Amino acid sequence: MEDLVYLDHAATTPIDRRVVEAMWPYFADRFGNPSSRHPSGEVASRAVAWARETAAAAIGASSSEIIFTSGGTESDNLAILGVALALRDRGDHVITTAIEHSSVLEPCRQLARLHGFRLTVLPVDRFGVVDPETLERALDKSTVLVSVMTANNEVGTLEPIREIAALTRARGVLLHTDAVQAVGALPVDVDSLGVDLLTLSGHKVYGPKGIGALYVRRGTPVRPLLHGGGQERGLRSGTENVPGIVGLATALQIAAAERPEYAARAGSLRDRLIAGVLAAVPEALLTGHPTERLPNHASFCFPGVHGEAVLVELGARGICCSSGSACHAGSTEPSHVLMALGLAADVAHTAVRFSLGRGTTGTEIDEALSVLPDVVSGLRA
Repeated sequence: MEDLVYLDHAATTPIDRRVVEAMWPYFADRFGNPSSRHPSGEVASRAVAWARETAAAAIGASSSEIIFTSGGTESDNLAILGVALALRDRGDHVITTAIEHSSVLEPCRQLARLHGFRLTVLPVDRFGVVDPETLERALDKSTVLVSVMTANNEVGTLEPIREIAALTRARGVLLHTDAVQAVGALPVDVDSLGVDLLTLSGHKVYGPKGIGALYVRRGTPVRPLLHGGGQERGLRSGTENVPGIVGLATALQIAAAERPEYAARAGSLRDRLIAGVLAAVPEALLTGHPTERLPNHASFCFPGVHGEAVLVELGARGICCSSGSACHAGSTEPSHVLMALGLAADVAHTAVRFSLGRGTTGTEIDEALSVLPDVVSGLRA
């Protein structure tokens, strides 16, 4: 695997060895159940308490506002279903955008299908940006929740969360943001953003898979989706995944410390990649916002060639990237995100996403640039 050029960090990141070292004792010597009232359980309980404080500090929250989950999907579901159902007697309207991850769109649709909620799905412009004025017009007296992602996973566009938060707060409407792609690449502070709920995922920040967290601002009503022993303040029952929780917190701590240097270096390499692709591949189309985008993200459409075919050819040459969200692998439908940007279906099918990581080098970017033009031209021919 060492000879591969891995440019798919938006799908998943390798686990940091420092994270593995922090987790290991809780698989072996410190294996107790945090709910057990004996010394072994107390060791695990203290580890979870440390992790909660550490994860909270990484996003400017209080430890009591962090709920550990199995990952980003569960956190999104808990935020949307949990809040909307808890506030059902106050209103029946939720708002989201056309470019959200499926773990946001699907629970929103479930609210409409199964619980009679009204759902407004806001459009975005050709860069993938939602207009705060459009959101403001959609808000009404029965709106209880708005969910807008911080940064899009397919095209890298950053959303105007602070402006949106000012609008929702003025109306007394709760705001959730999926910040899975943003944490580690951007400064994320819940008070600065003005959000009430925020989703985190371990495996996007060099932590383990199968662990995530939901920030829930103090006083925010949430109905639990899982019922049982009452762990996580009754919002997420089930024995805590102590190694995963320690791993997530360690990964967030490292990401917060190293983010400024990483973001600057990744942004420089991203710009080099974008400029090289647009110069070397005829008709290449950069998707997402040209400047307000993740520092490690570059996504393109190559009209005239199927994106999946490009991936296969690049993979055969040792370069790993993706055609969009890894959560939709195998789907024959064009990306709902690219369609929302106004691209035709045949163009949306040509998408290729490159996402850089901590270990990405200039040599690897140059290698990708040396191969990609020939791959696209060969497939077009």
